[in-house]
Amino acid sequence: MSGTIFLNARLIDPEAGTVNEGCLIVRDGVIVEVLSRVPESLERFAPDQRIDCGGLCLAPGIVDLGVKVSEPGERHKESFKSAGRAAAAGGVTTIVTRPDTNPAIDTPEILEFVARRAQVDSVVRVLPMAALTKGREGREMTEIGFLQDAGAVAFTDGDHVISNTRVLQRALTYARSLDALVIGHVQDPGLSQGAVTTAGKFASLRGLPGVHPMAERMGLDRDIALIEMTRVKYHADQITTARALPALERAKRNGHDITAGVSIHHLTLNEFDVADYRTFFKLTPPLRAEEDRAAVVEAVASGLIDVICSMHTPQDEESKRLPFEEAASGAVGLETLLPASLRLYHAGVVGLPQLFRALSLNPSRRLGLASGRLAANAPADLVLFDSDAPFVLDRSTLKSKSRNTPFDGARMQGRVRGTWVGGVLVSGEG
Repeated sequence: MSGTIFLNARLIDPEAGTVNEGCLIVRDGVIVEVLSRVPESLERFAPDQRIDCGGLCLAPGIVDLGVKVSEPGERHKESFKSAGRAAAAGGVTTIVTRPDTNPAIDTPEILEFVARRAQVDSVVRVLPMAALTKGREGREMTEIGFLQDAGAVAFTDGDHVISNTRVLQRALTYARSLDALVIGHVQDPGLSQGAVTTAGKFASLRGLPGVHPMAERMGLDRDIALIEMTRVKYHADQITTARALPALERAKRNGHDITAGVSIHHLTLNEFDVADYRTFFKLTPPLRAEEDRAAVVEAVASGLIDVICSMHTPQDEESKRLPFEEAASGAVGLETLLPASLRLYHAGVVGLPQLFRALSLNPSRRLGLASGRLAANAPADLVLFDSDAPFVLDRSTLKSKSRNTPFDGARMQGRVRGTWVGGVLVSGEG
């Protein structure tokens, strides 16, 4: 049996809500023991490798819910190999991939192709999601049962909102019968169609079509009514406005099986970052007002919003170097998710255990995974990082094929020093 002992670490335990000095014993890819102090003798552990963490933070690896890998169809934007390298460099040990590819992942055959390619090419774990309707067109639901048997961990049409409520109700009912998780994009499609920014004075001054924040509240209200009707397991991919939070709170208080996420970009940026039509800041949904950003940060701190994700969406230069209205939406985030999240920690808003609840533990629980914990029998998916190391991000150094990050040139704080998947070092010097 192969064993590793991590010594002199600051152990970030999101399940217990603690940060303690200690060491971690790993054997055959699984955590076997967590110790509060270094034992006088290591003989009984018989480690093959000793890693002195030097007082750095050791936490469960990030589980990133909602990553786009552009296979099949647009491999030039991102492949499983490049996404895996980028994830490992960012401390992400599991990527949960979206089905908004070309073609969409809506049949067991396409899903099996994706799963095989990921298993061969990616150095991190890959869990695929499948489309909820065929072609993500919102007209006919997919074979949810067959896709689930083929390995789909959740079902979503991504940012294509199913406007036909009857179709959505039938899909949710069928998903409920199979205990399948459905992930929804909560925007009213009529109000949000054609919008590229949040409605308000800034959008008007820039002459850009905007969407009112109420579109998110309306989309969420509709989906909550359907959750109440069907009793389905549901996750809202991104809650980005203050207006949607009371509805989310009521739904949870009423006992509905609902969780919610938010992208790191909506937690750390606002509508003014668009400035003079900077297309790397064009996202779906668009960046919000500062009041909304602050409210959503508070919701993460309180636990009302469960998950922080990157919403990694690679776009090539040709797709972004266009007028703002014509440019493609989305930003890469696998490598910037952790240092950008640490902005909340350094601002004193969220503690490290709370942060890793949202980054690791909660997405693991939602998907029924054993990861996200520093505890015996949990997989040894780990990230070692220096929470205080400052740097200026240079997008040319990113490992993603596409480098459309809004953080290019930004001052950041927090460096990943090592990433392990199943106890195997996949990035860093260890």
